[in-house]
Amino acid sequence: MIRAFRANAREHRASILVAALSSAFGVALLACTNVLGAYIAATDFGASTTAQIALSIVSGIFFVIAVYVGAIVTTNTFATIIAGRTRTIALLRLIGSSAHAQRRSVAGEGLTVGVIGAIAGGAGAAALSLLATRLLTATGVLPDVPYPVLTPSLLVPVVVVALTTWLASWIGSRRVLAVSPIQALGAAEERPVAAIRSRARIAVSLGLIVVGAALLLVGVLLGLRVFAGTPGLEGLGPYGVLVALPGGILSFTGIVLAAPLFLPVVLRLAGLLLGRGAASRLAAANATRNPERSSRTAIGLVIGVTLVTMFVVAAQSWLQMIRDAAREQPEAYAGVENVLTVVMVVFSVLVGFSAIIAAVGVVNSLALSVLQRARELGLLRALGFTGGQVRRMILAESVQITVAGVVTGLLLGSVYGWAGAQSLLGGIPGGGFVIPVLPWAYLGLVAGAGALLAVLASLAPTRRATRITPVAALAVE
Repeated sequence: MIRAFRANAREHRASILVAALSSAFGVALLACTNVLGAYIAATDFGASTTAQIALSIVSGIFFVIAVYVGAIVTTNTFATIIAGRTRTIALLRLIGSSAHAQRRSVAGEGLTVGVIGAIAGGAGAAALSLLATRLLTATGVLPDVPYPVLTPSLLVPVVVVALTTWLASWIGSRRVLAVSPIQALGAAEERPVAAIRSRARIAVSLGLIVVGAALLLVGVLLGLRVFAGTPGLEGLGPYGVLVALPGGILSFTGIVLAAPLFLPVVLRLAGLLLGRGAASRLAAANATRNPERSSRTAIGLVIGVTLVTMFVVAAQSWLQMIRDAAREQPEAYAGVENVLTVVMVVFSVLVGFSAIIAAVGVVNSLALSVLQRARELGLLRALGFTGGQVRRMILAESVQITVAGVVTGLLLGSVYGWAGAQSLLGGIPGGGFVIPVLPWAYLGLVAGAGALLAVLASLAPTRRATRITPVAALAVE
């Protein structure tokens, strides 16, 4: 396990960073929840049991989201790594190694990555959380009361992240079982389209989306107290978000699983906007020629944009509901504005961790995708493509990924954010149904950041790939 990790350490730098960020997010989240709980208890609003319950629920939701995002990104990363190792795995299979042995080796690397990243990230976040609390107390931002920052519960994120990283690597390495020596030695790095568009994948993805959407709807209806007076459901109103959360996870998992079915079409449509040059047309065709590779690269950006958009829309919708309720019942919400401001600032910083996790996944997937296509790029150079044309083709593919990922992420994030806010606070006194609050300036910033990230992430690996001579690139194993 350690030997395999050392041999492939360079490939795992991004995965270690993802594990470290996921662990740091979880530790910082629990530490901040402890601090916020003590802060709220010291205010006039602290007597509200509802506030404490809402804080615990929201922090739990954010932790689940952080672990989920980390697992999805790690799974995606390991799937990309395996795609690049197909020929090496085939050679090992040819000399006697079994597929199960190779998969155990990859999963062992994942466990090592998870342990190293989780411990490093957790320790760093615990130290920074303690330091930040002391500084905020010393400067008067927080009242001088006892804050339980370091508690045994901080070990939970470290253990969970290590285990989920191992599980993600096991799931991501499942394609090792399908590698045949003859097929792989023929340089087939991606599965055929027919294998991706199987009936089983379509049925499972549709099932997850339908079940998840149904749970989301039920969670929103519970949050709005639609079932008030219904035996068995009347007391579940405050917990609508706990029904909506698994609904969101299931439906988004179905969307990720179905990504090779619909994202290549979106990518190709985006590619048609880039003109009719040879590089642009080839970039548009690549999206559907290799649907698994293109969707695997784009889904990282979809995750990042969805995550940030979801938080922004949820926060703005949440604030709108609180303000509407405060206008109708001002006596019930006295002093809540200051508490909400502190809570929103803290969670705005915390959600940045998950955005960074997704950003690392985007950069890593793009970089690995380009570097693993050395033979393909060498063939294009041998057929007459110049280095500039190859760079324009990769840039065009990055633009396609940006357009498809940002548009898809904005749509999904708006739906999930509104559903989360509505299921959590739709039934508060004076609250009710609100339309999604879309802060267009902020969403525009998210779109611009995603575009810049996708383009910049492709520059360095493209430059390295085009520096190789066509003959050397064609000889790459």
